[in-house]
Amino acid sequence: MAIPDVIPVAVEPSMDVGGLYVGIGASKMSLRNDLSEEEFSSVGVMLQLGYQLTDYLAIEGRYTKGVGDLKYDRGITANPDYDDYDGDFSNIGIYLKPMYGVEDFNVYALLGYGQVELTNIPLGGAGISADRAESGFQWGLGASYDVSESVSVSVDYVRFYDDKGFDFRASTADIVSDAWTLAVSYRF
Repeated sequence: MAIPDVIPVAVEPSMDVGGLYVGIGASKMSLRNDLSEEEFSSVGVMLQLGYQLTDYLAIEGRYTKGVGDLKYDRGITANPDYDDYDGDFSNIGIYLKPMYGVEDFNVYALLGYGQVELTNIPLGGAGISADRAESGFQWGLGASYDVSESVSVSVDYVRFYDDKGFDFRASTADIVSDAWTLAVSYRF
């Protein structure tokens, strides 16, 4: 019996990498002072640009900006009750996005660096205001569902800031800033 000729074939591993994606979402942002119970909050729009490097890792940039008036709750402070005022709440960040998926459902983390900013914060006098910003490590957790090959819907929580003080404001208080976001992404 003759042995058939075998032709070696090189097999390259396949990686279903999704590539470039963009997204838009609605966010509920807040910045809270745990000591005085002061809170700044805003509804915002999140813009997202990312690139999926492997099945399990992406890099993603996000910009979230409040729309409309910034809400203020004075907590237990003696500050005037500004209620709503003309200020802005924003965050910009770049994240590594490790993920794990089962069929059309994915869970992910966001680990990166960003800057959260409040602008036009009243300082007590008529027409006196200031801008405040802090940069540092940011993290988040989320889940997404692939509606189709190109479109996914996600919900996530991102912690923008968690430290003592906020840019010379409330230097002894724990300040926490975060956001919940519902988004739709399109993969090219």
